[in-house]
Amino acid sequence: MLTSNSFLRHGTWSGTPFDVVVLDHGERHLRRKMLRLAHEGEVLADFAHAAALAHGDVLVLDDGRMVEVIAAEEELLEITAHSGTELSELCWHIGNRHLAAQIEAHRILILRDHVIKAMLEGLGAHVRDVAEPFHPMRGAYAGLGHSHEAHVHEH
Repeated sequence: MLTSNSFLRHGTWSGTPFDVVVLDHGERHLRRKMLRLAHEGEVLADFAHAAALAHGDVLVLDDGRMVEVIAAEEELLEITAHSGTELSELCWHIGNRHLAAQIEAHRILILRDHVIKAMLEGLGAHVRDVAEPFHPMRGAYAGLGHSHEAHVHEH
């Protein structure tokens, strides 16, 4: 069985991966999971800690070969507004509903949801369906885990 216990971030590796794995945004957040390769076979990702993989990262297999991570196209809503202030307000409404969002200078991307689409249009947003890779922002507590190891009190 092919196994990966580590990965390298996009831009930090060189060479030619022997295969690719195509994952949506939810599947790219993992600790231990069997992943289907694009051409044939599977690889077990078995990391010491949960990781959020990004498009262009590579899994490093135990035998040294690499598998490139490709962000899958997803069914999304593209949200735009008349001004930066209006777009910021839309970000607040989306965040208030705890929705995963990819926030860019002139647009926001979220997963398709007809109820949220209607709400945003009611707020004056321009909303259209798109299909593309989704790279939502990680939350404020991302990477902090569930422990308090870094938070120590001296008594």
